[in-house]
Amino acid sequence: MAKSEAVKDPATKGKLKLILLAVVGLLLAIGLSVGATWFIMHKSEPAPAADPAASNVKPAAIYEALAPAFVVNFNQNGRQRYMQVSITLQARSQADLDALKVHMPVIRNNLVMMFSGQGFDTLAGSPVGQEMLRQKATAVVQEVAQKEVGKPVVDQLLFTNFVLQ
Repeated sequence: MAKSEAVKDPATKGKLKLILLAVVGLLLAIGLSVGATWFIMHKSEPAPAADPAASNVKPAAIYEALAPAFVVNFNQNGRQRYMQVSITLQARSQADLDALKVHMPVIRNNLVMMFSGQGFDTLAGSPVGQEMLRQKATAVVQEVAQKEVGKPVVDQLLFTNFVLQ
């Protein structure tokens, strides 16, 4: 019986080595394939354009704070409540922003009217209400800009301070 086990041992060792070499060879082939694919894919990407006008890069953002802050009062269940909001406009063109500054009284009027029409509970309840208010305010400013300047001008309106009391 000892002889038959000794005979099987060299044969199984040879098969094990063959299987191990096949697995290592397969892993090496997969690694080379992935490496070659990565090299070819990254080499074939076009070089970045030297001319910024040729690419679709947005101009840098320009921020304009609206001062003074907006203060609006609410009457909730016979109790006086207040909201103070500091606003900053984000635009991409200083010339368009300067053209819009001429119409700041209309913008401030429309924002105050929109703010005072909001429900205090909606704003105090969650950040979702405040975000919806910010989006409505952005739409109000863009509407005035579209009407007066001919384009929306403002990308978004940002609340830099928001206080409810």
